[in-house]
Amino acid sequence: MSLTSRIVKRLLSLNSQTRTIILILVDATLILVAVNYLLWQLQLPQDTIHQHFSRYWILTFALIVGLPLYLLTGQYKSLTRYVTSSILYNLAARNFILVILLFSIAAVFSYQPFPISGWANLFLMLTFSTASVRLIFRDVLFKLLKLSQNQKRVVIYGAGEAGAQLAASLSREKNYRIVAFIDDSPQLQNRYMNGIAIESPLKLYALKNQIDLILIAIPSLSREHMRRLLGNLQSLGVPVLKIPSLDELTSDLGLNTLKPISIDDLLGRDGIFYDPKILSPFINNTVVCVTGAGGSIGSELCKQIIQLNPSKLILIDSSEPSLFAIEQELINQIKTKSKVRAVLGNATDEKELIKLFSHYKVEFVIHAAAYKHVPLVEANPLVGISNNVFSTLAVCNAAKKTNVKKVILISTDKAVRPTNVMGASKRLSEIIFQAFSEEEDIESSPSNKLNKTKISYSMVRFGNVLGSSGSVVPTFTKQIASGGPITLTHPEIVRYFMTIYEASVLVLQAAVLAEGGEVFLLDMGKPVPILNLAKQMVHLSGLTVKDHQNPDGDIEIIYTGLRPGEKLFEELLIDAKSLKTPHPLIYRAVERSVPASELWPKVNELKEAVINQDSHQALSVLSNLVPEWKRKDNY
Repeated sequence: MSLTSRIVKRLLSLNSQTRTIILILVDATLILVAVNYLLWQLQLPQDTIHQHFSRYWILTFALIVGLPLYLLTGQYKSLTRYVTSSILYNLAARNFILVILLFSIAAVFSYQPFPISGWANLFLMLTFSTASVRLIFRDVLFKLLKLSQNQKRVVIYGAGEAGAQLAASLSREKNYRIVAFIDDSPQLQNRYMNGIAIESPLKLYALKNQIDLILIAIPSLSREHMRRLLGNLQSLGVPVLKIPSLDELTSDLGLNTLKPISIDDLLGRDGIFYDPKILSPFINNTVVCVTGAGGSIGSELCKQIIQLNPSKLILIDSSEPSLFAIEQELINQIKTKSKVRAVLGNATDEKELIKLFSHYKVEFVIHAAAYKHVPLVEANPLVGISNNVFSTLAVCNAAKKTNVKKVILISTDKAVRPTNVMGASKRLSEIIFQAFSEEEDIESSPSNKLNKTKISYSMVRFGNVLGSSGSVVPTFTKQIASGGPITLTHPEIVRYFMTIYEASVLVLQAAVLAEGGEVFLLDMGKPVPILNLAKQMVHLSGLTVKDHQNPDGDIEIIYTGLRPGEKLFEELLIDAKSLKTPHPLIYRAVERSVPASELWPKVNELKEAVINQDSHQALSVLSNLVPEWKRKDNY
């Protein structure tokens, strides 16, 4: 153990009585010094002083009155290492009372060793000296504590107000030492903040072997700027944390508010066009039902919907833990009279859905329940078809029989020219929606005597959602945490990504635009090479990729080969050109459909094959209904 560590340990091991005695002796010394100094400074004649009291009497009274006053008013109860301005104010108040008491005693005995200005000077000297000693003790003890610890060396990127506030918080942390501030502004560079140099970003390369952590303290940083900044920082191989965004920022900015840079920060987009004035009238005081409410996209949709004040929000999910979790989160989030009803059930149960829609008078349904994991559905095709296709059929039938106003299907880019059962089942789900929409057009037409209000059946199709249960991001995160390797099916595989928030907000806005039969396509941004994604996640963890160029790296990336039904890249369109909508990130396509008269017999045939567990027949019917899907012979 070092000498510094032993000193700190010895100081901290002192009991409270010993520490109190030490501070009392220090205060007694300060009182004697202050009074003696004033008596000497004023240079009063000795015979004047001895008229009633000797100089020793004023010193004695100062100690007899001062030390008990300090003791009884709690001056020695404060922890020295946490001295703050409030404690200093209390010190000033105690010294003021002490001077008033001494002045009163002197007045009673007609003895004034000082003029009025002398008493004022005594107050100032006592306050300055007692406060200074405590600040010095605090800083010395804090410095010793820091020197005795294995500190993390920190660079704060951003020398603005947030950076200063973060530095003030870190200064109270014994495990961190700020090496430098970094700022892009030439006006701030080569200056100092609290004695710490503000450097240009180029200085980071010289400091990289002297720092353990980089903290980004720029809450207004856009995702585009964050991407560029992270691109520059990744080569340093140093972990990076950031403070919250302006929307999330609180007045209490400290170490506990910092969070890692997530892949969402790099792939998400700034300024998703979201107008609550458009969505609120659509949802406000409406009964909304979400199937698959416990899933990643379903739960985020529920969080957005509850903020728009529906009269009721009905949650349907077959997973008890997931349903309970989202129900509790929504209940804590409710700020209006909206009510949440959690229903543990299966979206394939048409009778239950009819009963539910009818009882709650459901007006708007979002069908998000589906099996989405390609390899699992590929290995269990009948279960995948049963859940994905027949839940869609049940939801549409229940909506039709209970006069729901609008139904939205959450679809996937894997439904475009599918190469797997999951994608083919979702494409068939879209075709079912199109058929119901076709029937609605006929039944609600002016020439039809049914005089029926049209139900809108529409679909929203998008790609991978970051952080969802089917996303590669959670898998990569676990693999990195366990030390690797990261498993990647192919070095050239490419996917579209969007954040869960982006997807849910755009789905709701597409629902507002829906009139029936449309396939809405969400602008997924630029496709992302999964290999680049994996490397970025390694760098964000403060680690390096182990490869031929860097054999001493931390995390290796290995390739396992494409899984059954997996494609190198995904698409969003089949054979239609996308049309613009009023929203810049939502497009519309009218695609190939199957006439209802042809579709229903085939769907019944598919249902019979699934009931009979005849996978060969079920897949044959599915391939007939979705001819783009090239069925493999190994099922």
